[in-house]
Amino acid sequence: MTSEAEQRARIRTLSENVIRRYTDAGRTIATAESCTGGLIAGALTDISGSSAVVDRGFVTYSNEAKADMLGVPADMIAAHGAVSEPVARAMAEGALSQGQTDAAVAVTGIAGPGGGSPEKPVGLVHFAVAGKDGPTQHAHHVFAGQDRDGVRLVTVETALKMLLDRLD
Repeated sequence: MTSEAEQRARIRTLSENVIRRYTDAGRTIATAESCTGGLIAGALTDISGSSAVVDRGFVTYSNEAKADMLGVPADMIAAHGAVSEPVARAMAEGALSQGQTDAAVAVTGIAGPGGGSPEKPVGLVHFAVAGKDGPTQHAHHVFAGQDRDGVRLVTVETALKMLLDRLD
């Protein structure tokens, strides 16, 4: 098992790579975060030079915030739940449309320790990356056996990797 210090070091390295590669490409990023509560934007803005890349971040923890700030349809949330592929995609696309950015990453999940169900267990996270250069990409993972901090940190790490993959 990876220590938290090792995981944070990986997140720092990934954040540095995202900032460097997006700077080199002349591209900008927005974040839309639910279960991470701003940790992705925080990891990116910890890096010197991030102001050239990070345009804005949305912390949309409540369903109302997802609807109000990102334009996620309330009926979509009611039909699929906040932790779902359609909502993650709509969050990323909403963040992309709200800013003048080239890419947006969104995460919505169940960090725990409560809130899970058999259909949507603790550790389930849906990710989406939207960009002006192509279709929105989606992934979902169940980070089983992690505590709340662990789910949130591995979610940040995964989101940063998806941003890098978007450039490839």
